[in-house]
Amino acid sequence: MEVHCSSFSRGSRLTQEVASTSGRGGQMQSVRPGAMLRFRGITPCKVLRNSCRLFDHLHLRCSSTSSDHKPGGLHPKTSPRTTRPPAFKTPEEPRVPEAVASADYSDNFQPQKHLLEGLTGWRRRWTIVLLCFVAFMLCNMDRVNMSVAILPMSQEFGWSSQTVGLVQSSFFWGYLLTQVAGGIWADKFGGKLVLGLGVVWWSAATALTPLAAQAGLPVLLVARCLMGIGEGVAMPAMNNMLSRWVPVKERSRSLALVYSGMFIGSVLGLSLSPHMIISYGWPSVFFGFGSLGIFWYMAWQSKAASTPADDKEMSVAERNYILASTPSNQGAAASIPWGKILSRKEVWAIIVCHFCHNWGTFILLTWMPTYYNQVLGLDLMRSGIFSVLPWITMAICANVGGWIADSLVSQGVSVTRVRKVMQTIGFLGPAFFLSQLSGVSSVPAAVLCMMGAQGTDAFSQSGLYSNHQDIGPRYAGVLLGLSNTAGVLAGVLGSLATGYILQHGSWEQVWQVAIGLYLAGTLIWNTFATGERVLD
Repeated sequence: MEVHCSSFSRGSRLTQEVASTSGRGGQMQSVRPGAMLRFRGITPCKVLRNSCRLFDHLHLRCSSTSSDHKPGGLHPKTSPRTTRPPAFKTPEEPRVPEAVASADYSDNFQPQKHLLEGLTGWRRRWTIVLLCFVAFMLCNMDRVNMSVAILPMSQEFGWSSQTVGLVQSSFFWGYLLTQVAGGIWADKFGGKLVLGLGVVWWSAATALTPLAAQAGLPVLLVARCLMGIGEGVAMPAMNNMLSRWVPVKERSRSLALVYSGMFIGSVLGLSLSPHMIISYGWPSVFFGFGSLGIFWYMAWQSKAASTPADDKEMSVAERNYILASTPSNQGAAASIPWGKILSRKEVWAIIVCHFCHNWGTFILLTWMPTYYNQVLGLDLMRSGIFSVLPWITMAICANVGGWIADSLVSQGVSVTRVRKVMQTIGFLGPAFFLSQLSGVSSVPAAVLCMMGAQGTDAFSQSGLYSNHQDIGPRYAGVLLGLSNTAGVLAGVLGSLATGYILQHGSWEQVWQVAIGLYLAGTLIWNTFATGERVLD
């Protein structure tokens, strides 16, 4: 019998053992029939059986035909039967190459989680991540345009500083309302529907802002509140989507990329708004930014699906790979076990640490231009320019941290350890750089401290912000809604407290409060947080 095949693995143990029985010139030695390969525990049946197995794993076409003895072939008498021999117990099964994964999975096949995907080209899940990135970019573009447009608006309508503060805070009224509700809706109706409607909602509210301002202050406050309601569902819905679409080993960098969309949106919003206002007037930023949501929604409706099982265009191989690489219990929850969720210390670790994290983050984001102006003496234009640099730093560091976290998980480091290390950097890094601001008097040094604080803060995207999907993927939207409610509350209270402190104290005291909360968050996180699944 002769075995024909297109190629053979040089490093194969079987080929080496077969070759070892050959004489010089590749000729088989003359031996007794049936005893040619019996040394070292190798029999002709085992060679044929294991060779066929190895060839199947390498997707090679093998055929067996009867022929006379040829140099380098198998002697016909060593395998008298033309049919495949029955299974024999072998000392060692051939190892399947880890880089090989068949793309011909059936719809019901669940590949092992350690297998690689075995695909090339663009993945369907990357489209979902990219669309979420754009949605978050639009989210912050629509949010920060008011911080620039409020200056000409206040002059036109004669608003006082107190009224300006009222307009700025009205966004958070609605934003707080839909944090938990957005998570519930996403878990029940699917992230595609909730995020899509949320973008349309806040885009319409943004575009209607100039008309609302012309109608009067109460109407404007309602419009800003409605915008907050729309943006409030974005994070829970996105978290719900990615918990179903992104394998665990890709989760950190995917979330980091999506959240960096917010940073890029802030950079674009702060950069484009002044030029648009000067050229076309302050209403242009609301009309222009708000209209972008329509184009995003069209792409979202045609390309997105709530789960891989709902996507009719993705390959079977990618679908099965995602299903095997994400928690299996991903169905919509019939009811939310509030008692069980709120009784877990791991959940409260996320909620409390989200509060500690956002206190310092919102102070940096909302009071940074004021700090540059009051302490460093920069004018508003230069303050705005220097305020953009930390956003750029955050966008870069968030993605760097995501790749580092996923690389550690792929190398076998536990998810719990990765989440704790990343979030510890996200807490202690800002605490260190803020502690240096008290002794800084030059503009470059202060800007570097701000960039360092926000750059290390971005590592939280691979710690705190990735942990909801770790401990309870089925309730990821609800968990993020709970913790982000605490985070938004910290932003509101932190901004108010900062104003009070500055009226009666100094900037050094502002930084001390933020540093204290960062340190408390570090202790709580490393004591109670986990990367294991605790909610079914």
